[in-house]
Amino acid sequence: MSISERLVSFLKENKISYEVIAHPEAFTAQQVAHAIHQSGKVLAKTVVVTADGKQVMVVVPAHHRVLLDAVKKITSAKEVHIAPEETLRKLFPDCDLGAMPPLGTMYGMEVIVSRALQENADIIFNGCTHTDCVKMQYGDFIRVVEPKVEDVSHIPPEAR
Repeated sequence: MSISERLVSFLKENKISYEVIAHPEAFTAQQVAHAIHQSGKVLAKTVVVTADGKQVMVVVPAHHRVLLDAVKKITSAKEVHIAPEETLRKLFPDCDLGAMPPLGTMYGMEVIVSRALQENADIIFNGCTHTDCVKMQYGDFIRVVEPKVEDVSHIPPEAR
């Protein structure tokens, strides 16, 4: 499987230069980073949360964890939790489960991105499959997604 046609169309419509990076099948963000020989600091993972019933994409470095209390504060929500798999299947029918790209504008979703990712010139993320990533300039990502850039993640002790 290669990256979805929807993703290719989105990137072309927005005049974004990108590179597809094929890799052995990997399911976790850290496994993907290892498979493409990149640090977890460079690979972005997309976590979908439900904030008072509304889905929001939170984009963090592969080796980070989402701070749900920070998301709660940013979204002014009373309740925030990680979206269940059934929700992900419905929201991202063009993607393998858990391999959605952080392009919320493609799916009509708000995006919050970890401030830690802005240290990189490029952003690499799942290309809708467990065997493909997309690499693009971080500036292009910010331009087309228009995310809130916030402190929404941390490195858990086991990843230090």
